[in-house]
Amino acid sequence: MNHRTRVLLAVGVTVVLFLGVQFGALALIEPFHESERQAVENPDDPTNSVVYFAIILVATAFMLVTFKYDVEWLIKALIIGVSVMLAWFVFAELVPPVATVGSVNAIAALGAIAVGAGLLFYPEWYVIDSTGVIMGAGAAALFGISFGLLPAILLLTVLAVYDAISVYRTEHMLDLAEGVMDLKIPVVLVIPTSLSFSYLESGSTDDVLDDDTDSSDDETGSEADSPATEESDADAETDDQDADAIERDALFIGLGDAVIPTILVASAAYFLDVGMIAVPGIALNVPALGAIIGTIAGLLVLMHMVLKGKPHAGLPLLNGGAISGYLLGAVASGLSLATALGL
Repeated sequence: MNHRTRVLLAVGVTVVLFLGVQFGALALIEPFHESERQAVENPDDPTNSVVYFAIILVATAFMLVTFKYDVEWLIKALIIGVSVMLAWFVFAELVPPVATVGSVNAIAALGAIAVGAGLLFYPEWYVIDSTGVIMGAGAAALFGISFGLLPAILLLTVLAVYDAISVYRTEHMLDLAEGVMDLKIPVVLVIPTSLSFSYLESGSTDDVLDDDTDSSDDETGSEADSPATEESDADAETDDQDADAIERDALFIGLGDAVIPTILVASAAYFLDVGMIAVPGIALNVPALGAIIGTIAGLLVLMHMVLKGKPHAGLPLLNGGAISGYLLGAVASGLSLATALGL
């Protein structure tokens, strides 16, 4: 099997991981609702999106400061702590309480502790990916039931614009990506193209696929040089970049790229009463399915672009695909555009 084929298989695995986050979030909607884990009192308040975006800006500034002053361990401790918390939320809902200590589901608690121990002592790529899917599903479900349709759409739109600015203009997300890759924490999904690949032994930023830092994003590790003076030189440079991209040992994509569009998927399934698609254990309707399909379509376009060797902002394509697919699904379900937008 040549390397190009292995890269294409890795792209397929990336799609599977995204679907794991999305369908995991849908499976958690009803349990989280019953446990009253909704984070805000009024999910239809558009200012919820403003507050969350402000939190992202503060978190980004905090991480950049920690890298500047060499106290990155604060970020690692914070992310591992959040991972344990989200794992507990997920396991407490999905793991039957066959063993309890007081009112605590002992098996769920041990599972959450195991997640933290794995990240702390052996953050190999499969530990990172497993934790990322658990975290992503839990976070997307929590935000999905906490953001009504209009706040969710506003949030995705603002974050898509912010991601584009931070990657193509200010480029501060590229600096942040370099730092978080060194920490070996579940802010990225890591998809090897070789069975011999070890995330523990790899370099940190040479092989990054995509950039999106709100949720811990990455860069392709290959940037364009200054324009060549002759067309043949430019063609040669492009060929070299394409070869470097295809021959990488692993693909990396920010976990936030999976989580953020899935917020709309969960919100659509939770807030729209348009009849459910019969899938056991999953809260799914046509608008939510449209958002899933749109996200995956955006992901495939993004993967095609970044495999050419240049960093790209992920959320414009992913969020744009999710919103477009959601609106098409909502209209196909007989909803007016105003109702679909939460107006």
